[in-house]
Amino acid sequence: TGNMEVLEKYGTPEQKEQWLKPLLAGQIRSAFAMTEPGVASSDATNISSRIERDGDDYVINGHKWWISGACRPECKVFIFLGRTSFEGALHRQQSMIIVPRDAPGVKIIRPMAVFGHEHDHAEIVFDDVRVPATNMILGEGRGFEIAQGRLGPGRIHHCMRTIGQAEAALAAILYRAQRRKAFGKVLAKQDTLRQVVAEARISIEQNRQLCYLAAVMADEVGFKAARKYIAMIKVAAPRMALKIVDDAIQVHGAHGVGQDSKLSDMYTGLRTLRVADGPDIVHLNTIAKMEMEATGDSAIGAAVSGENKNVAKYGKFKHVEGRLAPVPGSKL
Repeated sequence: TGNMEVLEKYGTPEQKEQWLKPLLAGQIRSAFAMTEPGVASSDATNISSRIERDGDDYVINGHKWWISGACRPECKVFIFLGRTSFEGALHRQQSMIIVPRDAPGVKIIRPMAVFGHEHDHAEIVFDDVRVPATNMILGEGRGFEIAQGRLGPGRIHHCMRTIGQAEAALAAILYRAQRRKAFGKVLAKQDTLRQVVAEARISIEQNRQLCYLAAVMADEVGFKAARKYIAMIKVAAPRMALKIVDDAIQVHGAHGVGQDSKLSDMYTGLRTLRVADGPDIVHLNTIAKMEMEATGDSAIGAAVSGENKNVAKYGKFKHVEGRLAPVPGSKL
């Protein structure tokens, strides 16, 4: 869905005709080629793959991994994030370009294993891959701008699906609880089980509202201004769903981690999601930074925090002023 949004929002009429229409029709699938094994890719400015102009073409060289969906045979095209420049403004060096999967020089090295089990994520080498210059999306140096517009809705989509996973796990708990008996009564009548169910429902509804808030903020003020709310739900939803799936596994016992139940696969996918589209720590840093910029020196904070006026009255700390605490009014 993220790639379709990129093409719909930023693509040329020719790009939409060639790629967006078959994607929307479900005739093909696509993958987003961003993450690289040699750099910390959670910071998009680190991306080091090269996109170099050569006449009417661009030549692409890079090494990507964890490219979701790329192993599927129906995946026919990549949206590739690389650098068209290594100089100038840092956020104007990245570009996005369309790369057909069957282009000469595209080599899928291996599928990546999640918790030891191979999935459809791929490690890929792009070796002198040549594509028409018309495959460039929006223009050189616009990749970071597009990425911010793509990753925001993509993260909200992930969280919507995550809430659905939590609902499915709760449904499994309720199904099992009605059909298993322990210590003289069905699980559904055990107080501890009822607490699990109630806490799960509270958590799901809290996250549903936060997800809705993030989507509304994105619609009303744009994805860049809404990034704090998107970061909040991207951290909160997978945590919530993992807890409910873990509770479901506990209710199911050994059956919950076996091949006859979907719970173990759900747990694996949700834990992976806490890394996909940015690890939790990156989103937490975004939230904290924006909070401190907005309210770090508020009058309400000062009033509630309070002040020991005797410090100023007796003046025994003047020799260390400015060394032990930030200057009032400064940003942390």
